[in-house]
Amino acid sequence: MASSVEEVRNKQVILKDYVSGNPKESDMYVTTSSIKLKVPQGSKAVVLKNLYLSCDPYLRIRMDRIQGSNVFTSFTPGSPLSGFGVAKVLDSGHPEFKEGDLVWGTTGWEEYSLITEPEQFFKIHHTDVPLSYYTGLLGMPGMTAFAGFHEVCSPKKGDRVFISAAAGGVGQLVGQFAKLMGCYVVGSVGSKEKVDLLKNKLGFDEAFNYKEEQDLDAALKRHFPEGIDIYFENVGGKMLDAVLLNMRPHGQISVCGLISHYNLNQPQGFSNLLSLIYNRIRMEGFAVFDYFHLYPNFLDMVIPYIREGKIVYLEDITQGLESAPAALVGLFSGRNVGKQVVLVSNE
Repeated sequence: MASSVEEVRNKQVILKDYVSGNPKESDMYVTTSSIKLKVPQGSKAVVLKNLYLSCDPYLRIRMDRIQGSNVFTSFTPGSPLSGFGVAKVLDSGHPEFKEGDLVWGTTGWEEYSLITEPEQFFKIHHTDVPLSYYTGLLGMPGMTAFAGFHEVCSPKKGDRVFISAAAGGVGQLVGQFAKLMGCYVVGSVGSKEKVDLLKNKLGFDEAFNYKEEQDLDAALKRHFPEGIDIYFENVGGKMLDAVLLNMRPHGQISVCGLISHYNLNQPQGFSNLLSLIYNRIRMEGFAVFDYFHLYPNFLDMVIPYIREGKIVYLEDITQGLESAPAALVGLFSGRNVGKQVVLVSNE
């Protein structure tokens, strides 16, 4: 029998069943199990104490029955959710990790996790920035912004750039990366507060509240009278349809997400796809996992920006694992301002 030192109670967020339509807090519940804080003898696993968890829109996809995807797998009802997080190594059987290491990667939505394949984790070496940044700016969302903008879009100085969901964990970074390159940048968001943040704190040239616009095509023409060179797509739906009418010849659309579609049983089609042909637009979906090998390059670029104060990063941090279901659900109503993070433990 394990000693009390080796085994502790482990609070977990469990998916009740597959989700249809808008996710609700009641689709998840918090329970407590137990876990041994020592890896099995001879194993190359690690035991982690989770410190921060990242709430990301793609988690909604995994709450459904997924078919035909080689990127995402479905969560298992009755088991803990999982996603990107920051953690401390408590015990390790792996030669690359030792007790006390700080890491980020995919972990369980729980207080402690046994990870059997720790090779997926990145060690945290830069500790002069907030640890929570490794759920966002210095983690998966930051890499997503970097890859989707710099690698997929091949931007150049003077490009006219439009970003939807521009106050989120990814959008706010794409906008700042674009401004640092000398681009003209406009973002769409869902509240006046977020418009003010984009223009007055994040350095966007312009921003608008899409909920106040009766005609999205007219809104885009107002902000882009000469058209859009690069669109960083996070939303889909009516926004994408309007953007297609406003792209410049040989423009580029980087498809990061389609959050307006995730909760629909019958996702809507698009009316303006012929614009892809008429204006020879390149529209490319991407998955950040294909670009993780560029993480050292990303750090070389972004760490100096942080230290020099050239990047502002907004976080919306909620306290305690019990708050995780509400924090995740809030993403889909725009409740969060900045990157939504759950603080699990300060230790």
